[in-house]
Amino acid sequence: MWVMVLFDLPTETKKERRDAGNFRKTLLENGFMMFQFSIYIRFCQSMENADVHTKRVKSILPDKGKVGIFSITDKQFGKMEIFHGIKKQESNPPSQQLELF
Repeated sequence: MWVMVLFDLPTETKKERRDAGNFRKTLLENGFMMFQFSIYIRFCQSMENADVHTKRVKSILPDKGKVGIFSITDKQFGKMEIFHGIKKQESNPPSQQLELF
């Protein structure tokens, strides 16, 4: 499963810029990686793990702005076509995650 977080946060005041920066920083600290400037993704081994990370994102939502969170399967993610200009870019395989017991 892939958890995708899409957001459009206001950055007009100093507080709003700080809140937006903290939101991005916390996403990175929770294992998300930047896909595009306001789209962050995280690979999860199971739907249960995806639910845990979705709840974490919900717990750090900023006061203002729009945030969307959704999950897609690895197969659906793999069907995505990515372009840089008119050239198609090969997608990277998901990174391996290790579990420590």
